[in-house]
Amino acid sequence: MTAPHPILYSFRRCPYAMRARMAIKVSGQQVALREVVLRDKPEAMIEVSPKATVPVLVLTDGIVVDESFDIMLWALAQNDPEGWLVPEVGTLDEMLALVQTCDRDFKSHLDRYKYENRYEGVSALEHRAEAESFLAILDTRLEAAKYLFGSRPALADFAVAPFIRQFANVDKDWFGGTPYKHLQRWLATFLVSPAFTSVMHKYPQWHSGDALLFFGGVDD
Repeated sequence: MTAPHPILYSFRRCPYAMRARMAIKVSGQQVALREVVLRDKPEAMIEVSPKATVPVLVLTDGIVVDESFDIMLWALAQNDPEGWLVPEVGTLDEMLALVQTCDRDFKSHLDRYKYENRYEGVSALEHRAEAESFLAILDTRLEAAKYLFGSRPALADFAVAPFIRQFANVDKDWFGGTPYKHLQRWLATFLVSPAFTSVMHKYPQWHSGDALLFFGGVDD
């Protein structure tokens, strides 16, 4: 089954959805946006992606892409006008490895730090301390350059930053008092960047039968 437009199920505050939207936006792709409320997930999304987590991208040929980083790679494969896939320093493989560390190791500690009550026998502060090893890696990289892979932002910056934002927001005073000053500077730059702010508009919850709401595209 084909459709005239790709469909993106998203949730504004989800860091996974944030990075997918940023890649779609910069690539100039246009999607029909369906904003999801997590406590009231639409059946249409669950039918195409039973794991029922955002973001979910349904391509025009019916192929479903339901991992946020894969959505980023799909969008940039269509068009990469700012060279996110070609870092100024290092390689794409090195960026992929750094993002994998974020998604696999750091995110596990972040969840247990932010949502301690969801995990039995978990100490939030212990997981915060464990997460600091990744913060230190990023801070060391950012001591040498403005961004993670050189003087301009690339894929790794946009894939990782939403999770550092989430981590910092758990306890802003603590984060501001850490020695990771280069990381703090990088995060502050990200938070006011057009790449981020342009994808953080509020949208109404999507319901079946609603008029199309487009996101992205060259004129967005």
